[in-house]
Amino acid sequence: MTRDDLEGEEFRDTYTDAVAELIEAKREHREPSVAPEPAVGSGQLVDLTAALRQSLSKAESGGEATGHADVHDMPKKRAAKK
Repeated sequence: MTRDDLEGEEFRDTYTDAVAELIEAKREHREPSVAPEPAVGSGQLVDLTAALRQSLSKAESGGEATGHADVHDMPKKRAAKK
């Protein structure tokens, strides 16, 4: 928040602006303005359950390297010295 070389709309601190608006509304004993709905992102929604089932299905059928790790016995705990 102390750098002056960050200019432009993409560097605007909307959180601080919203908190300042909230504080001002509280001081004036009025309801704060309603925040606008965020823009719809272009990200994809992924059904994680379906992706997991597909991954497990591939692993069980041998269609994909599973990368199994070697399993070793844990060393025995030594008795504490008194």
